[in-house]
Amino acid sequence: MSVLILLILASLVVALGFLIAFFWSVKSGQYEDDYTPSVRMLFDDTKPTPKKTEEKEINK
Repeated sequence: MSVLILLILASLVVALGFLIAFFWSVKSGQYEDDYTPSVRMLFDDTKPTPKKTEEKEINK
């Protein structure tokens, strides 16, 4: 029976830790921008510049 009480107390401590982490993330603004991630896939990516070794192979 004492093990059950110990497990309940441990789970309450873990749950309290997650609750504190959630409130800290909300307070620090982690959930402010909810529009950009949904349209990020629609933005064009910039083309990568070729490296010097690739330029030499292209010129050959």
